[in-house]
Formats: sequence, structure tokens, C-alpha cells
Amino acid sequence: MPVSLVILAAGQGTRMNSDLPKVLHRVAGAPLLHHAMQAGAALSPERVVVVAGHGAEAVGKAARAWDEACEIVVQAEQLGTGHAVAQAAPALAGEAGDCVVLYGDTPFIRPETLEAMLDARARHAVVVLGFEARDPGRYGRLIAQGEVLDRIVEYKDATDEERAITLCNSGVICADTALLLDLVAAIGNDNAAGEYYLTDVVELARKRGLSAGVVTCDEAETLGVNTRAQLAEAEAAFQARARAEALDNGVTLTAPETVFFALDTVVGRDAIIGPNVVFGPGVTIESGAEIKAFCHLEGCHVSRGADVGPFARLRPGAELAEDVHVGNFVEIKNAILEEGVKVGHLTYLGDADVGEGTNIGAGTVTCNYDGVNKHRTRIGKRAFIGSDTMLVAPVTVGDGAMTGSGSVITADVPAEAVALGRARQVVKPGLAPKMFEMYKSIKEKRQKGAK
Repeated sequence: MPVSLVILAAGQGTRMNSDLPKVLHRVAGAPLLHHAMQAGAALSPERVVVVAGHGAEAVGKAARAWDEACEIVVQAEQLGTGHAVAQAAPALAGEAGDCVVLYGDTPFIRPETLEAMLDARARHAVVVLGFEARDPGRYGRLIAQGEVLDRIVEYKDATDEERAITLCNSGVICADTALLLDLVAAIGNDNAAGEYYLTDVVELARKRGLSAGVVTCDEAETLGVNTRAQLAEAEAAFQARARAEALDNGVTLTAPETVFFALDTVVGRDAIIGPNVVFGPGVTIESGAEIKAFCHLEGCHVSRGADVGPFARLRPGAELAEDVHVGNFVEIKNAILEEGVKVGHLTYLGDADVGEGTNIGAGTVTCNYDGVNKHRTRIGKRAFIGSDTMLVAPVTVGDGAMTGSGSVITADVPAEAVALGRARQVVKPGLAPKMFEMYKSIKEKRQKGAK
């Protein structure tokens, strides 16, 4: 049966004390919105509608960065969750199958939980996700008998007896799309806040003789982010889960508490990750690779048998083939390093192609930027680049060629040639003592003048 998603992402999040829309604050290097979209993507939805409001243009741009096909609708006035879902009605008109409503500031709903809600739809017309709260606080309460849900009561409208209930509403709801839109259209705002509550669809469904049910999940899945403190809690929760999953999947983390993953980090089994490694978005580490301490990686791919670091930085577009070695204080950006390349230390390779078996000496720089445009450096197979070589792009060094240490290479180097691009050394015998005496005299005069 087809599934549609409606993701509510219109809130400003005033308690975040930020100009940035709440759903665009980041956990694990990705906007909160992306976490919600990833969870919903596990259902293979045919339609995804994101309801934006505050900062709608930025929210829409972020949503389409995750899913180009998603549709953006705008809730111009913040009149409650029911009103927000109503804004998606035109986009979903005539859509068959079920609709699941998610929240852009609730990043940890598991796909398995959403699957359980869809399964419960075989027994109930409307399904609500609930959780047993350690501290129910101001959550809406679920009035239920077992799996059967009678109604949802908002905290503001609840009696003291109802507030004592610990089964709380997460806000996530599932129903037949046409039915959900019909129920939403019937919601009123006769309540303490004067808002249109999505939760009212349960009571409306029951009045029509339809069944409502509740599926429960762990409270940790329902963590919403409304403050900076909760954002930090969400980051900690994500990292704890990601580290545990990596260990379970056969990844060695020598100091797990110091490793930080991104939402989309992929690490293969038998990879080794050292202490204080930070993964930005878009990183894949293949099985058997090793990332040593204090490395930062983003938008890169590291193949089997490669080792990186310590203190290395891989930037977007870095592609390391099998058995590549990238050592300490090396930065790689938008560069392809073929099998067996060695870049030991203190080097920058940007916008470059490096052939298999090539050795890059310490202090080498591909001078890729002329102040306006980026240019590419191409180095062939089994070449030897001497220490402190400046490769002024665009330039090509052929297979098996060499450059002398300290060279500035501004022209192509043919295969198997040796290129030297430095000034000739001049030696003046016996001059050093005279130079030292001259420098001492200058220093003494400066010191006397300063008194």
C-alpha cells in the first residue's frame, strides 16, 4: 500500500534563541529535518510534503537537499498542528494509501516504530504513537484501554486525574490519507489555546464509529528539540547510539567516547578508528581501513587497507584507493589518490589526480588557485615528488618522473624525466663569521638606541 509523509517544520523555535529555523539546527552534522526525513524514507513513501513556516525558503532548500522530489507547502500563520497538516491537503488530494505525520524537530523516531504503526492500521482507522514518560510534564495524555485509544487530552485541558496518566502523546499519527484530511478539515479550535489540534482527529474518528489505536515506543525516540540544552542532549544521544552500532557492526573504536559520527557516516567492519576522530557529512570508510587519532573527514571515501593520520584532514572530494597512506598534517581536497600512493606528512593536495605507487614528499603543495579559478594537477604512476615541491597548476608530471626537493614546477614534466626548478646554490667560503659580527653590531646599536 502506498505511503505519504507529512513532516511538520513550520515552527520558529523561540526557545532556541536563534534566527535560524528550529528544524535547521544540526545534530550529527545534519539539520534536525534531515533526521526526520531519513526515518520516514524507510517507509519508501511515494509523496513527501514538508510544511514550512518560519524561514520557509531556507527550510525548503534544506528539505530538497535531502529529497529533490519532496513538496513544500507554507503555513503562513502558526495556528496549531491540525492547521499545519491542513496546509498539505491540496498536495495530497486524491492520494491513495496511508499518511504518516512526523515532526521536523523530533529526530529519533526509528523506522521499526513507523512500520509498527502501519501494521496497526490493519486494526485501527487512526494510529497514534505514544510513550511512557518518566516525567509526563506538559505532554498530551493518551486515554486508552490496552491498544484501543479513546481520546487524547492536551495538558492545558486535562483534569488532575488525567494529568496523572503517564502514557503520553508523541504527536506522530497515521491514518488513511483521505480519512486523515477529512478529519483534519473538521477540527475546531474551541480549547484553552485557541489552536487547531491534530490530536482532535482521534475524538472525531471515534464519533464516526471508527477505531483508534496506540503503538508505544521508548521515550528516547520521542525526544523533541526545543532548546539549546535539548539540542546538546540530542547530539549526545545520537553519538551514543552511533558508537554502539559501530561497535556491534565490527568496527574498532579505541576510545569510543571521543569519536563523533555524522548522520550518514558509513564505516565497514574491521575498520579501526582512533581517538578524537570527527566525521563530517558524506564519509565512507571501507572494511580494513584505519583512521588514526585527531583526524577530521568530510565528503570523502577511504578504501580497504588505506590508513590516514594522525592529524590528517580529508575534505570533500577526497578519494583514497586501496593501501593509500596519508600521514600526519596532510590535507586532501577534491583529489584522487590511486592504489599505493604515499603522502607522509605536511602536504596539501587539492584538485589533483595522483597515479598508483607515487610518493609525495613532505611539504609538497599543489598550488591550485590563481585567485579566481581552481586548476588541476595530474601526477602519473610511480612518480617521486621531492620534499617541498610547489606544483603550480595546471601542470602534469608524467609516469615515473621525479622532481627535485624545493622545486617550483610550472611546466609539464615528461614521463621518467627529472625536473629541477630552483635557484642555483652559491657558497662563499669564510664569509659566515663576518656576517655574524655584522649582525651582532647592528643588534647592539638597536639596543643602545632603545635605551
